[in-house]
Amino acid sequence: MITIRKARDRGPSNLGWLSSQHTFSFGNYYDEQHMGFQTLRVINDDHVIKGAGFGTHPHSNMEIISYVLDGSLEHKDSMGNGSVINKGEVQLLSAGTGITHSEYNHSKSEEVHFLQIWFVPKELDIVPTYSQKYFGREEKQGKLRLVVSPDGREGSLSINQNVDMFVCLLDGIDTVEHILSDKRKAWVHIARGEVQMNNHLLQAGDGASIDDVSSLSFTEGHDAEIIIFDIAP
Repeated sequence: MITIRKARDRGPSNLGWLSSQHTFSFGNYYDEQHMGFQTLRVINDDHVIKGAGFGTHPHSNMEIISYVLDGSLEHKDSMGNGSVINKGEVQLLSAGTGITHSEYNHSKSEEVHFLQIWFVPKELDIVPTYSQKYFGREEKQGKLRLVVSPDGREGSLSINQNVDMFVCLLDGIDTVEHILSDKRKAWVHIARGEVQMNNHLLQAGDGASIDDVSSLSFTEGHDAEIIIFDIAP
């Protein structure tokens, strides 16, 4: 079964410096019908204005992925990490026993657009870890690029959960297929553009839960950026 969640049905939030669309319940947005999907707890589609950001705040026992779509995001944390996450980069923070961090748009002219993604961890109270990697356009154009996995295979970032995250850029006549192994489920998020998935038209911000479907076919992409979370039951 494929269940579409349209972009317009997400929960909006606007703090002036931060505008967000929440796929699942988050902060002041509560929807008992959309509390998450399997171990996927959060997909926040965030826009941060120039010179603003999230002040230092704590996390524990959560797997946090940031994927920058446009602009750059500066990161600092209590583990001593300090870096800038640029367009096309994926950051993975395993909060474990607890960390504090901040995220800031240091640009004087551009907003930053990124996805904030949370997974409930497989193991609790692990030692916190941090990783970051750039995945170039050529790695994702017309094909699925594994960017996050439980075992770090194929040069992906390693997450404390049984989930594979793929990213694909699709435009024109290319077709991409993704096979779901027995009993695994998936969530698909369209970060930009539009694409046909199993004859469903999906546009920027749309999501879809995938249950008891063996394969996904993506066609007719128009500047589409597709994210697939392939999740163990």
